[in-house]
Amino acid sequence: MNDNIKRLSRLTAILTQLQTKKILTASQLAIKFSVSNRTIYRDIKALEESGVPILTEDGKGYYLMDGYRIPPIMFTESEANALITAEQLILKNKDTSFVKEYSEAINKIKSVLRYSTKEKVNMLSNRVVFRYNTDNNRTSHYLSTLQLSLTNFNCCEVEYFSNEKKEFTKRIIEPFALYNTQENWILVAFCQLRNDFRAFRLDKIQYLKVLNKQFEPHKMTLQDYFEMCKS
Repeated sequence: MNDNIKRLSRLTAILTQLQTKKILTASQLAIKFSVSNRTIYRDIKALEESGVPILTEDGKGYYLMDGYRIPPIMFTESEANALITAEQLILKNKDTSFVKEYSEAINKIKSVLRYSTKEKVNMLSNRVVFRYNTDNNRTSHYLSTLQLSLTNFNCCEVEYFSNEKKEFTKRIIEPFALYNTQENWILVAFCQLRNDFRAFRLDKIQYLKVLNKQFEPHKMTLQDYFEMCKS
């Protein structure tokens, strides 16, 4: 590979890194691509001169201007196959919103595939089967909404059916984490009613409203929560 091709490949890879990370230093990029910091400075300048809006935050690094997106990147056939296999798994998921959002995302990905690759992944999608939830049951609808509430620190009001007490309760919760048991999605949230963390099965949430009220991010990790449950 000659130097020009190597540099073009590195420039494309730097753009990809900048789009997937919030902020990156020259040193981080230099280590990743096994080049000097000076080479990265030249690469960043070349990208800026080509019209890419790269901004600099003193003492922190580089980032892309908010809203800027690079054109779709071509997927290899193996990468496309991995995405199609994941699609078949997600289609068996029991949350309506998750299936809908992933299906829309994968359709956008399929639209940028080369025609020959597209034909192959379509064939593969008809020949990959996951043998559970064979009836494609949908038991919850709120996963996508809760994911957004979790990452934006929005409180939610929920009406929840307790299997233990066989009753409905209204609560204000602070979404913290989500995990899947194959049978159900579980939300870990701080419950203001109980003043403690609780686990909520999404299929038992009868009503959910995202409130225009934010909460302070919780300091503990999900692993901390699991350790707390053991004690």
